[in-house]
Amino acid sequence: MKSSVAVIMAGLIGLAATGIIGFAMVPWLRKLKFGQTILDIGPKWHKSKQGTPTMGGLMFIFGVCAALVVTVITDKLMGGDVVASGSLIATEQYTKLWSGLIMALCFGLIGFADDYIKVVMHRNLGLTIRQKTFAQLLVALIYMMSLSMGMGGSPYMFIPFAGMIHMGVFYWIFGIVIIYATVNAVNFTDGIDGLCSGMTVITSISLCVIAALKGVFGFSMAASALAGSCIGFFLWNKNPAKVFMGDTGSMFLGGMIVAVAYGLNCPLILLPAGIVLLLKAHLMFCRLFITE
Repeated sequence: MKSSVAVIMAGLIGLAATGIIGFAMVPWLRKLKFGQTILDIGPKWHKSKQGTPTMGGLMFIFGVCAALVVTVITDKLMGGDVVASGSLIATEQYTKLWSGLIMALCFGLIGFADDYIKVVMHRNLGLTIRQKTFAQLLVALIYMMSLSMGMGGSPYMFIPFAGMIHMGVFYWIFGIVIIYATVNAVNFTDGIDGLCSGMTVITSISLCVIAALKGVFGFSMAASALAGSCIGFFLWNKNPAKVFMGDTGSMFLGGMIVAVAYGLNCPLILLPAGIVLLLKAHLMFCRLFITE
């Protein structure tokens, strides 16, 4: 299968799978009464959204996983290898792809625990900041370890205009900080109908194009699957939202964006590619202190 076909196929499968599963999942979440509990902080008009189903991020988590698995298997059956195409080390690319997906799923699991506490236990703030931070840093550390082992213990990172640089201990420090910051930036951005999913589409398409230009088609495919799945979710999340992604979805999105950036060996790309998410997260954080 041609690399360009695989990239497009992943996006379309992600869009279709997420959009279609919504017809079953949204009523199911309503039946379980998994309604969003609106925080007391924030604008008063936001209270009208009380009870809208949350944990809808499960929709695009399914969409992304389905898109990647189906595309990779189809490509293999047709005698291709999109993940390894353009790469000298196929094993490293597969390690980064699947470990990145597992890392994103682990962040989604943390978000799920947070949502579950809010919805089922009716505790507005969910996990405590200490619990959430510990879990996120642990996932980030384990992911960094998997990357280091996948590269033979040699922590290299691509620096624009400088090439591949051996980072030493800074590789670990920078990695944990950028992962934690990105996941929480996406998490902060969620809160208004269609906002987080829409912005993630922009970031994902940017990363998809960059990965294709660099010949890293496995991660161009992953970014395409993410973009397509977010578009499928947006159909259910646009104003007025029928479902919210919850922390389950927003943390998974942050993890996937990080995975693609590390697939390019250039997590610094998150600064220009995800600038809208970072700026919006900053604005949302500031609003917590000035909104009634």
